[in-house]
Amino acid sequence: MTMTEPKSELEPEVDADWWRGAVIYQIYPRSFQDQNGDGVGDLVGVTSRLDYVKDLGVDAIWLSPVFTSPMKDFGYDVSNYRDIDPSFGTLEDFDHLVQKAHSLGLKVIIDQVISHSSDKHAWFSESRSSRTNARADWYVWADPKPDGTPPNNWLSIFGGSAWAWDSRRMQYYQHNFLVSQPDLNFHNADVQDALLGEMRFWLERGVDGFRLDTVNFYFCSLGLESNPVVRAEDFNASTAPAVNPYNFQEHIYDKSRPENLGFLKRLRALMDEYPGKTTVGEIGDSQHQLEIMAQYTSGDDHLHMAYTFDYLGGEFSAKHFRDSIRATESKAPDGWICLAFSNHDVVRHVSRWATHGQEAAFTRLAVTLILSMRGSVCLYQGEELGLKEAELSFADLVDPYGIEFWPEFKGRVGCRTPMVWQTHVRNGAFSTAERTWLPVPAEHLTHAVDTQDGVEGSVLEFYRAMLKFRQANTALAKGEITLLDSAENVLAFTRNFGNERVLCVFNMSAESEEFVIPADMTPRGLDCPGVTAAPMDGEIDLEPFGSYIGRLD
Repeated sequence: MTMTEPKSELEPEVDADWWRGAVIYQIYPRSFQDQNGDGVGDLVGVTSRLDYVKDLGVDAIWLSPVFTSPMKDFGYDVSNYRDIDPSFGTLEDFDHLVQKAHSLGLKVIIDQVISHSSDKHAWFSESRSSRTNARADWYVWADPKPDGTPPNNWLSIFGGSAWAWDSRRMQYYQHNFLVSQPDLNFHNADVQDALLGEMRFWLERGVDGFRLDTVNFYFCSLGLESNPVVRAEDFNASTAPAVNPYNFQEHIYDKSRPENLGFLKRLRALMDEYPGKTTVGEIGDSQHQLEIMAQYTSGDDHLHMAYTFDYLGGEFSAKHFRDSIRATESKAPDGWICLAFSNHDVVRHVSRWATHGQEAAFTRLAVTLILSMRGSVCLYQGEELGLKEAELSFADLVDPYGIEFWPEFKGRVGCRTPMVWQTHVRNGAFSTAERTWLPVPAEHLTHAVDTQDGVEGSVLEFYRAMLKFRQANTALAKGEITLLDSAENVLAFTRNFGNERVLCVFNMSAESEEFVIPADMTPRGLDCPGVTAAPMDGEIDLEPFGSYIGRLD
């Protein structure tokens, strides 16, 4: 139904703000469930496991790309935006997945990769054929310098120059990622129209929203100016590994351009034609990500929400989290953040952050923390099992990013290995194939779903309990956040929604800590899962990686 169609009196009212505070479960389809036995996960397999996802207590799923693709970047190189890649199934399989998800009360968000396409897309084939064809200006083309070198110093995030020579046009084309991922020219209104049309196709099929890959990469400067060297005090490796020279530039001309705001308004206008749909943008900018998030999510005519790399990198410390929360609240007070500790692109957070020997306590604290912070939440498949990053050999690598920067950066496959469902079944019951697209780590099998399902004290049951607890306390999902003074290793804040006020305290270290309760607060327990600490004599004693959540009257 669109806004122009009459609404049936029997049709239920759409909750347009369901996404605000929602918990979204990210599914990497290649690694979730293989139904046809070819070693690669598929849509029928995902559909068969949706009851498990529903039982977790989440609100929605996010599917990583399933469009037609040569799979040079595993679906993030799209060659047809309106069809499903045969490795995943068919459009009919997709429709069945959406139908099943909706019958369970789950929303469906799909990955939309529009900053670039595959070089196998028909648009690019036509664009590169000549300088005068109908789509000649649909991609970012530039003449070489007089000496034949690229037009500027822009770098690809996957290594090397962001420019590739094309002998057909005797020009360079821009690619922020792989050479096989040419960047679309958003300065061309026809390109914008075409991409919005591709998104409308999926809205008409019933999807509930889009996760927008690299949303700040849509536009580059028409002047093609070279990027400046990043100032030493601004250098960080939050959006690219530290060994990547991409970090040496401040990317003010090749991405995060002001023209993007106009396109995002057009995108929001499309979304508003379909009540209850949402957008979440991925913002990758090491120096300006919070300012960009504020621009992209403020008001009601841009994105609904966005996520940055604050918590997909950085350190697990009270200071880092306190600084990030404070910066988000000051720089993007009207925006809405989508929080994630793990996803398909980064080392799993248990491996990235946990203290050796304290992994169990850390895992419980981490989910308690993320489900208590202000924002919506993305959980990544397998984190609810306490999975660590898989250690793979160079021979097992299939990720071009990791192959380029091996061995200092091993790529993204360590977090993409198959989901483990049963300990004593081949490939953890992910697939019946002799060989899966990535190996199933032996150490993951001991964490399989069947070893944790219904087992008191397991990580899986703790996640389920925490998700249920969050649903029962609206302040945690939708409330405002106010930071409190605390010891160096303690993060403390209140969440406020209407008459509901909650105190949240987290010991983010492997040592015992104390929190002094402000004089004007009298917290009482809320039966938060895993919480054993209690107020006493104006203080809360916290065990290593312990937490306390209580109601304030």
